[in-house]
Amino acid sequence: MSAEIAGELLPSGMNQHVGGSELELPLEAVPFDETVSGKPLQAFVPLGTIGDVETGIWELRGGTVTDTEVDEIFVVIEGSAIIDFVDEDRRMEVGVGDVVRLVAGSRTRWNVQDRIRKVYITPA
Repeated sequence: MSAEIAGELLPSGMNQHVGGSELELPLEAVPFDETVSGKPLQAFVPLGTIGDVETGIWELRGGTVTDTEVDEIFVVIEGSAIIDFVDEDRRMEVGVGDVVRLVAGSRTRWNVQDRIRKVYITPA
C-alpha cells in the first residue's frame, strides 16, 4: 500500500478547503510486483467521505506500474499518464482537467513520464 497521511483532510461537518496541487504527499516506492519499469513512487491521502463515497488524492511519479482497478471516477489535477487497458487492447492518454471513469476489475498499466496527480471518488 502507498504512503498515506493520517486522517481525513476534509472531515464531515466542516467547511474547509485543501490546495490539491500544493499538498505535500509522503511518496513511497511502488511494490516490486506492481512495477514494470523505472523507479516509480506513489502516495495517497484521504480527503473525506460523503455517504458511502470516499474521496482522496493519489499521485504517481516516474515509471510504469500495473494495477487492477476499483470502481472510480477521477479528475487529473496535475501531470499526465498513458493508461493501457490490458484486457481491452487499448490505451487512454489523460492530462490536467480530464475526468475518467474506471471499472472495477479492469487490469491497467500506467505509464508516467514525470507525474500524475488525481482527485478520486470511489465507493467506501
